[in-house]
Amino acid sequence: MASNLLNWLRSPAGRQYFFSTHFWGPVANWGLPLAALSDLRKDEEVISGTMTTALACYSMVFMRFAWRVQPRNYLLFACHATNATAQIVQDARFVNYWHFGGREKKEGPTAAVDDVKVKLSEAAQQAQPDGKSTIEKISSK
Repeated sequence: MASNLLNWLRSPAGRQYFFSTHFWGPVANWGLPLAALSDLRKDEEVISGTMTTALACYSMVFMRFAWRVQPRNYLLFACHATNATAQIVQDARFVNYWHFGGREKKEGPTAAVDDVKVKLSEAAQQAQPDGKSTIEKISSK
């Protein structure tokens, strides 16, 4: 099998492939999945849900294109399959962090208490437009 590959690489068809967009397009496109794979180690708070979803959809569309084009472009297909997988994992991390309690688990129970305190103080300030509490108003009279 290795000798067949070497013979093909030395043939005009092999050289033509390596100097075509069928090869260099996917090679240049590998920047997206490599960046997505490196982002898997980053904090969930910085993930953009809309951009991650858009990139996953983009890669799924071009996976189909790479499969349907003749001759099939397996390198482009692998590139977009890797990117779609990484983006779907990022989407799952985003949804878990923001919608299924991942943020509260990560920050601990004190963060939830602090959020409630901030919301209560904001509600109290909105209820009292002058910023004084009811006790301060009574004591000033």
